[in-house]
Amino acid sequence: MIKAIAVDDEPLALDLIQTFCQRFSFLQFEKGFSSTAAAWQYLDKNGVDLLFLDINMPAVSGIDFYKSLRHKPMLIFTTAYTEYALVGYELDVIDYLLKPFTFSRFEKAVQKAEAKHNLVQHATVAEGAKYMMLKVDYGMVKVVLTDILFIEGLDNYLKIYLHNGTPIVVRLTMKALMEKLNPRDFIRVHRSYIIPVNRIEAVKQKMITVAGDEIPVGKNYEDNLKAVLNKDPLI
Repeated sequence: MIKAIAVDDEPLALDLIQTFCQRFSFLQFEKGFSSTAAAWQYLDKNGVDLLFLDINMPAVSGIDFYKSLRHKPMLIFTTAYTEYALVGYELDVIDYLLKPFTFSRFEKAVQKAEAKHNLVQHATVAEGAKYMMLKVDYGMVKVVLTDILFIEGLDNYLKIYLHNGTPIVVRLTMKALMEKLNPRDFIRVHRSYIIPVNRIEAVKQKMITVAGDEIPVGKNYEDNLKAVLNKDPLI
């Protein structure tokens, strides 16, 4: 399911986008916003996958608004102006809907979004693979599996801590990532943590030491750790 919001200062445009979205089973229209300030506050607390955005917004342009977002969802511009096509290319826009747009044109745009969403969500790590490709901001980033120290869950985002590297943040759930990883190499030890088995340095009193950091073991995941370490449940 692709969660979407729309930002447009024209109420009729917001209503149209919502109506069109409701015709697709893979789209979940969350909310429409007539101001960038209200949309920014919402996105700061809620993760979405797709943003329909008018460029000519009052106070702050749609372009500047999108650039200000910490976590950038897929973007479809909705505008009455044609001169921003180059900017759209630079921002890796999914599509550029010129107002007034028809349902068939809207359908083509959201199908592009669905294809990109599925590409990221369904990317898998093959047996014996040494890396995986994950979507970060504007593009795809190669993550070498042996560089991963541990992975922390942050709502609908994951923070991947790397050896000798800056942590990266990706929009993905813990469950979705575990489906990509080899269970013999990675283990979920807490609702908020995944660790590489070979990075475990010590286990003591329901805490795992990884690269000098202490990771808690959740009660529901003790059996997972027991199976990996072949020892009694943690106490």
